[in-house]
Amino acid sequence: MANVKVLNMSGNEVGTIELNESIFGVEVNNHVMHQAVVQYLANQRQGTKGTKTRAQVSGGGRKPWRQKGTGRARQGSIRAPQWKGGGVVFAPGARDYSFKLNKKVKRLALKSALTTKVNEEKFVVLDELKLDEIKTKNMVNVLNNINVSKALIVIEENDKNVVLSARNIPNVKTAGVSTINVYDILKYDSFVVTKDAVARIEEVYA
Repeated sequence: MANVKVLNMSGNEVGTIELNESIFGVEVNNHVMHQAVVQYLANQRQGTKGTKTRAQVSGGGRKPWRQKGTGRARQGSIRAPQWKGGGVVFAPGARDYSFKLNKKVKRLALKSALTTKVNEEKFVVLDELKLDEIKTKNMVNVLNNINVSKALIVIEENDKNVVLSARNIPNVKTAGVSTINVYDILKYDSFVVTKDAVARIEEVYA
């Protein structure tokens, strides 16, 4: 098993922790990580762009004039595409870009991403992360002490003081154990996690 040192909020080493190799020491699979990232980005797309066809615009229920005898071209509806205010031909509609990945593939991708951070020595474990008040400066000091800047901070449970203190720091994001994803793990340089969150990750994803 891989041993990683544990730091306190002052940046001092206070011990080590053994990581579960079935999660943090797997063979890295770049292909499934790519699939997971593509899926995450696709699922963020709203796909709400669209225009109306002649069936969707209002009006046009009545034939504007009779078929013959007026001298004008025959028309069936004032909402035909050639009319002002008419529908669009072959109009683009709302689209769902999301797709699914198999559960095993998603888990392998997550484990590969976590293993990548461990291998790159960008996996920072804190004994605890507790702030007495909501203050961005305090969180900045903690990050400076452990020498990280662009970081994903993972905590076991939603801690309001931690989340709100980190919210306004550029290139820093907080996440719970149940909400981590491959995209965020790879996007941020450092993966900062508490000991309790490591135990929870090993429990959930083992």
